[in-house]
Amino acid sequence: MNITVVGCGRWGSFIAWYLNSIGHHVTVYGRNGSKTFEELAQKRTNGLVTFEESIQLTTDPSAVLEKNEVLVISIGAQGLRDFLAGFPRGFLAGKTVVLCMKGIEAETGMRLSEIVASFEPQARCAVWVGPGHVQEFLAGLPNCMVIDSADSDLTEVLVKAFSSKLIRFYYGTDLIGSEVGAASKNVIGIAAGALDGLHRTSLKGALMSRGTREVARLIHAMGGNEMSAYGLCHLGDYEATVFSKYSHNRQYGESLVTGQPYSSLAEGVYTVKGLMVLSERYQVELPICKAVYQTIYEGVSIPFTISQLFMRRQREEFYL
Repeated sequence: MNITVVGCGRWGSFIAWYLNSIGHHVTVYGRNGSKTFEELAQKRTNGLVTFEESIQLTTDPSAVLEKNEVLVISIGAQGLRDFLAGFPRGFLAGKTVVLCMKGIEAETGMRLSEIVASFEPQARCAVWVGPGHVQEFLAGLPNCMVIDSADSDLTEVLVKAFSSKLIRFYYGTDLIGSEVGAASKNVIGIAAGALDGLHRTSLKGALMSRGTREVARLIHAMGGNEMSAYGLCHLGDYEATVFSKYSHNRQYGESLVTGQPYSSLAEGVYTVKGLMVLSERYQVELPICKAVYQTIYEGVSIPFTISQLFMRRQREEFYL
């Protein structure tokens, strides 16, 4: 396949490296003026990934507009709308768009595939989600991931084209569940980091169980398959998010307790706002996500939010 990768962060750079390594023709597109992209283009490495000469790097918009039939996007989820708006209307017509990012639009609660559809309803759109850290992939440690789309034929094509000994892809069959599950795990990651900062890691088992359950209830209310929350997009991604030293969201949550500054992107900070929109829209209680929201945006202390969670009225474990 001829593929353009948009995004030169650690995940976007890895995707470009990975797709090139399994035989695809890859071009990496970056914005004019992006210091990160300029440094990558000059050195052909970001300290984690080193690009082969076969990978092209460009700031020419034609790489997005015309050159390749597959567009893989790996940027901050909250920047997707502005990125798409920067190109002529209809530029996605006839293209396959693969979203390699995990988030819910903060202000609207829209899933990322919905944002793509709002620009081009006929675009063939898929999401690439699931566990794995760049550092571990580059060390040769394999993992399992999911590709999902409303177009099952597209899912099949991409799974076959992107699979290798390093990444085993599964066919996703629930786009709503895959997107919501993947995005919300970052919020649970923030909660996990807070528990680490408080030295209450024994609560992580309950966090994982109850966190998965509230996300499953939201997916169900939105018309998805609640079992997706127990799959690779969400529960299957917990090790990489709830425990890993590489997890930005977990590190951010820990910084909320320790007071240490943390400047790296933690998508869960923005996604939790979108989840509150969805909670209200679908009338689904999301107690853990709400606690994270209150801590970040309302200044409620983490010990207090934990005590409030424990004092909620008793419920059946698997209530809807």
